[in-house]
Amino acid sequence: MPNNHDSYRDIRVLICEPLAEAGVALLEEQFTVESGVGWSRADLLERVGEYEVLIVRSATKVNAEMIQAATKLRVIGRAGTGVDNVDVEAATRRGVIVCNAAGSNALSAAEHTIALLLAQARNVAQAHAALVEGRWERSKFGGIELDGKTLGILGFGRIGQMVAERAQGLGMRVLAYDPYVADSRYRDMGVEHADTPDDIYKNSDFITLHVASTPETKGFINATALAAMRPGARLLNVARGDLVDQDALAEAILSGHLAGAGIDVFPEEPCTDSPLFGLPGVVVTPHLGASTAEAQDRAGVAVAEQVTAALTGGVVTSAVNIPAVSAHVLEVIGPYLPLAREMGQLIGVLAAGAISPLTIAFEGEIAGLDTRLLSSAVIAGVLAGHVDESVNLVNAASLAEERGIEWIDSSSQQTHDYRNMLTLSCGDITVSGTTIGVTSRPRLTALLGFNVEIELDANLAVFRYSDVPGVIGRVGSILGEAGVNIAHMAVGRVDGEALMALTFDSPVPLSAQDKIRGLDGFDRVWFVNLPG
Repeated sequence: MPNNHDSYRDIRVLICEPLAEAGVALLEEQFTVESGVGWSRADLLERVGEYEVLIVRSATKVNAEMIQAATKLRVIGRAGTGVDNVDVEAATRRGVIVCNAAGSNALSAAEHTIALLLAQARNVAQAHAALVEGRWERSKFGGIELDGKTLGILGFGRIGQMVAERAQGLGMRVLAYDPYVADSRYRDMGVEHADTPDDIYKNSDFITLHVASTPETKGFINATALAAMRPGARLLNVARGDLVDQDALAEAILSGHLAGAGIDVFPEEPCTDSPLFGLPGVVVTPHLGASTAEAQDRAGVAVAEQVTAALTGGVVTSAVNIPAVSAHVLEVIGPYLPLAREMGQLIGVLAAGAISPLTIAFEGEIAGLDTRLLSSAVIAGVLAGHVDESVNLVNAASLAEERGIEWIDSSSQQTHDYRNMLTLSCGDITVSGTTIGVTSRPRLTALLGFNVEIELDANLAVFRYSDVPGVIGRVGSILGEAGVNIAHMAVGRVDGEALMALTFDSPVPLSAQDKIRGLDGFDRVWFVNLPG
């Protein structure tokens, strides 16, 4: 970092929401810092064009309109772990770096989970409420010890692992499920590896959620999951409110199947009315997971450090859009970034998350360049939607390392049929691809040892089956009856086996998926959604 701080004094930083004093002080060492706390949106839109940097928390919506008005903008800093209130795509188009304070609240969230765990075990909230209302009900609120009890963790990322360490300190047996964490990580931490969520449900006295909120995980804990839980179990949620069907949870508690719950997050916030409020055995808090002085200080300092790095040529480790690379390298590898991410998503599904160690092989012109950005795109694709925080080109590697996922880069400047090629492999799962056309459309060239050529699309299916007549027709009939239109198809054949890859104009209904899986001679069937 340059010693002449005055060289950056002309850079104006606008802090739109309260920020920790330590973070403000760090910024003031080099830049001109001004406060916009309390400004109306109209004021902000009128004056934002004067500033190179915006620092926000969660209330300020930095949408495309705001970014368009900020004609001098170079960096947006979010003092928190998410960027839901920032239009990252609009910022990227304008060449604006977006960074956050990734991981700043992980410890606070883990500790709040333990707080709810203890409150559940000893009926702390209920006993407190009774006593301050003048009722001494010592016998009513007898609790249970945590020593020897089993804690099941769904989602074994950074926060889940912190919770595991603290639960082990309380003498608990810890069981965890996360298909995107390597077996070695479980072993290193002395945590038992559950093969399925059902293993968590039937073996745990307490279950805690630390998974990402995605369309697939919305309502993840539903009536079926709750019914599968051990009678008398207790559920904790300090992750995302939409993971749990609150009506189903309330019914499970009222029926006596579950002993209670500790809930910090809700589907809609602020929340002042819920079927869980007032139920026996339920402890609720108003989204306090990150609400500690230390977490807020860390977020303020972290975002200040990231903004400073972005403006002074340092390494921005929590950027959420493409980091700066040379114009020459970006010109060559840039078109392959969507391919790398989508292939990462695909192999993650085909391998059912067991992608460690993963080999990332580059062939052709790109092999002679710095391909770390492409490797990060692959890892980001593998992890996307399966971790409890945003995954991007910069943080993908560190998130994978935290989960014990290993990968190996290899390169060869010789390729046979294409100018450039990317191949991913783990175990017996191999995927190869390239780009085609002036728009660099991602295209598969080989899959699971079969030569198939098909453009990657959002809705994709892969079938491996015995190479006998009539299979394609039967699959087509099922899809036709379901009203699904096939966009592209490719078939490869090797030694009496065949592989069919299809893309569709719309998702395939579950009923049609089940019918296809039930066809005679089918070895493996995958239906894949590639959100991009």
